[in-house]
Amino acid sequence: MMTDDDADRVGWAVLVAASSGALLCFLNLSALNVALPAVARSLHASPTQASWLLLSYMLVSTVCILSFGRLADLWGRRRLFLAGLWLFVVACAACAFAPTAELMLASRTGQAIGAAGVMANASALVGDAFGRRKMGLALAMVAALAQVVGPLAGGFVVSWWGWRVLFMLNVPIGLCVLAWSWKVLPKSVAGQAERFDLAGAALSLVGIGCVTYALSMAGGRGWTSTPVWAFMLAGLCALVLFSGVQMRVASPLVDPSLFSDPGRRTAYAGILLLSMTQAAPLLLVALYLQAYAGLQPSEAGLRIAPVAFGMLMAAPVAGILLRRFRAESICVGGMLLAGCALAMLAALLQPTIGAVQLSLCLWVLGLGIGSFVTPNNASILQNVVPQRRGIANGVRSTLQNTGIMMGTALTLSVAMAQLSSGSQRMILGNGSPGLSNPDVATFTHGASSALVLLAVLCFAGSALIANSCRLAERRVTGAPAIR
Repeated sequence: MMTDDDADRVGWAVLVAASSGALLCFLNLSALNVALPAVARSLHASPTQASWLLLSYMLVSTVCILSFGRLADLWGRRRLFLAGLWLFVVACAACAFAPTAELMLASRTGQAIGAAGVMANASALVGDAFGRRKMGLALAMVAALAQVVGPLAGGFVVSWWGWRVLFMLNVPIGLCVLAWSWKVLPKSVAGQAERFDLAGAALSLVGIGCVTYALSMAGGRGWTSTPVWAFMLAGLCALVLFSGVQMRVASPLVDPSLFSDPGRRTAYAGILLLSMTQAAPLLLVALYLQAYAGLQPSEAGLRIAPVAFGMLMAAPVAGILLRRFRAESICVGGMLLAGCALAMLAALLQPTIGAVQLSLCLWVLGLGIGSFVTPNNASILQNVVPQRRGIANGVRSTLQNTGIMMGTALTLSVAMAQLSSGSQRMILGNGSPGLSNPDVATFTHGASSALVLLAVLCFAGSALIANSCRLAERRVTGAPAIR
């Protein structure tokens, strides 16, 4: 019989494997935030191609995570985690040797599919290993580890050895993680014999893809452009059809019962809103610093590193606070912190902004994000039966990636809406100072407007969660709800 100490050792081994895989996948998103100008310049990418070097990874992984979360429940988490990690390593090697922007985009798509297999299972594997007893602390460590390294590693590797080395380094590291995961991950039992919802998977792809493509075009074509609205409406219609299909089919891609709990519905909405503010400010600040001041990627990575350190400090503390306070209360505080940090950054953002001011704003933003993610993840997963933990985490990861993706597209389109295509190309693909003074002023104003919009999203999310808590308390006490 396995003792508690043995169970803890197995759990921590699984945690190391799952968090290492998640860290590798996230590195290719956060590291590229500071490396994007170097990659775009080397491959002679257009502004649209440069944007999609980021957006394609998030789009494909977002769509696949939802499907892979369901497949994990049907076929087993270990199998999908290992297959996804193997594909991710192969795609990293392809990215390192990609000679053109088109082949780079194709390789990034392969990376995204592999990353989806890893991310759809990482939190669920940790939850299976630790159960409800230590899930909060375990998920806190995963979130902190996944956020702390990317900008620093990406900046210094690109500055010292070039962006291709950034991808090639993932190959030996990924093989080591693959070998460790093969050894320590327990064999999971496949779920009940249910059919996979191909129609739901296709509709989710069309819906998310069209909405994101519309957002990516808005900066260059304008918000009133016919193609922008056409793709937006097509995407929203596909998502409405997706919701209807999930209510009717016998084996839906997303179990509708996951949304029967009001607290979980609010937690899902909260992670979508917060994720829109998670990666977009880092990308925007990194591009801003490289465009007007000509900073090297390593220097830009150092400037945005306080976000990661804030998360590293806050996430474990939030996991510990879960023992004494309600998860919703901690989430409200985290979103308020993040919103205040973004509002402060929007007010202070100028070419003359001091390093201390910038670091303080980004550090507080990291504290807010780290304080939110841990209790939110735990509140979503801890009351889900093991047979549905994969798809529950898949929905969470999908909403998180969708938020990151939509936030990035929306932020770039708002920040650069008033700039010419030549100036946009300079910002996305040229790390040397070349913007004219009017362009710097226009970019500054656009970036500030984008940050204000992200702050509003955080404040709206905190109000939503607080209101949900009040309604839940009234239901418990029997008091009438005020609408």
